[in-house]
Amino acid sequence: MRFEMTAVGIVHNDRPDPALTDHWGAVTSTIVVDPRFGDDCMLGLAEFSHVDVFFVFDRATERPDHRPRCPRGRADLPEVGMFADRGPNRPNRLGMTTCRIVAVRGRELTVRGLDAAAGTPVVDLKPAMAEFRPAEISQPEWVGRLMADYFLP
Repeated sequence: MRFEMTAVGIVHNDRPDPALTDHWGAVTSTIVVDPRFGDDCMLGLAEFSHVDVFFVFDRATERPDHRPRCPRGRADLPEVGMFADRGPNRPNRLGMTTCRIVAVRGRELTVRGLDAAAGTPVVDLKPAMAEFRPAEISQPEWVGRLMADYFLP
């Protein structure tokens, strides 16, 4: 099955290189939403603390094979399958990050912690709601090592 998506907005920040993969925690990004949605498209969003930002890794390519591999090529981590890794070289190159809302102004949404480079197309925005979050999340110990510097300033 094939389908098309059209960006709803574009990421603006000071991180032009998507290959710089760590230290996203202090990055402030502004997502400018397309005018077709009108100036009230984010009405009510400022009442939430966080937003789920869905975006496309537009400068990445799908991995040439889908065999298990070590995340980020790190030999100190175990091999995992395609769907146990959050890297950008995915089948549909989709990314999602839950970000803190800093400001909402018309069609501009400013967030902190979005791990998407400047110019990245955003395909959807959804308010983060506690009822959609699991009460507990468990993960292998190696994930903490992999992500140790990811969201640091």
